[in-house]
Amino acid sequence: MKEIQEVVKNLTNRYGKNRESLLPILQGITEEQNYLSSEAMLEIARALDISAAEVYGTATFYSFLDTIPRGKYVIRVCRTIVCDMHGKKQIIKTLEDLLKIKVGETTHNGKFTLLETNCLGWCHKGPCILVNDDIYTEITPGKVNAIISEYRNK
Repeated sequence: MKEIQEVVKNLTNRYGKNRESLLPILQGITEEQNYLSSEAMLEIARALDISAAEVYGTATFYSFLDTIPRGKYVIRVCRTIVCDMHGKKQIIKTLEDLLKIKVGETTHNGKFTLLETNCLGWCHKGPCILVNDDIYTEITPGKVNAIISEYRNK
């Protein structure tokens, strides 16, 4: 893992050091390090010359910006009523059984984190899940098994 100062420096070189650069820098760090550490948020505040509270407030406002360590693969299950009507609860139970964790937890080997999230925008093909940046729609328990097996073998 790169030193956080180097990561922030590379991101500020790409996006600039103005206030509008904050969100892409936060996204860049999350993409590279899987979460935003306190050290990272302080370094961003210093680099952009804004308060640490502003960085923290932005980081905790967006559900896709994590401020606690997550697994290598973050599985987000859509929590909308439409996905619920299409069997979301069965999908979550299947994921919990396969991964031996509950929603909000990370596997002991640090490979998977299971979360619920707001609408993923695929209501017409629910239930759906997102694994990092990959969307899976019209999910069934059988598809969940295949998806998890695929990621376990990566």
